[in-house]
Amino acid sequence: MVSTFPFGQDFVVLRDAMNQLLEESFVPSRGTRGSNGTVVRALPLDVYATQDEAVVIAAIPGMDPANLEITVNQNVVTVAGTIPSVAESEQGKGATWYLHELWHGQFRRSVTLPFEVDAGKAEATFEHGIVRVSLPKAERAKPFRIAIKGIADQEQDQAIEAGSTAKE
Repeated sequence: MVSTFPFGQDFVVLRDAMNQLLEESFVPSRGTRGSNGTVVRALPLDVYATQDEAVVIAAIPGMDPANLEITVNQNVVTVAGTIPSVAESEQGKGATWYLHELWHGQFRRSVTLPFEVDAGKAEATFEHGIVRVSLPKAERAKPFRIAIKGIADQEQDQAIEAGSTAKE
């Protein structure tokens, strides 16, 4: 049997207000305020590079890939979207909620890569709530090996040049 505390909802509102006050005062922000006052959260990312590409990975459970926006501007990659609240769904509207902790709302995260990428060849996949963006490095950003000539090589080049002028 579930009993209800007569001031339950008031205490939940008070607790949420206190949490917000403490987080904004002492804890580094988990997001910024948007123009309409809503919190836009910073999405945690994993970013790594291989010799040929950069890879950006984000876990976004509950996200519809159609509501996900990934952009590349020069070497800045941005992942943004909105995760709907389960409480606002048809199934959740008529329910009695005891906990509502799952993360929801707007998110945006931009990361500047330390090299240029070929945005036209970028690919993104979304599977099991994980988005993976592969960004090939621009050709001029890839390492290029420069052959080093030694003194013996220079002497050999000079001998070949002298031999070709002697034949003329």
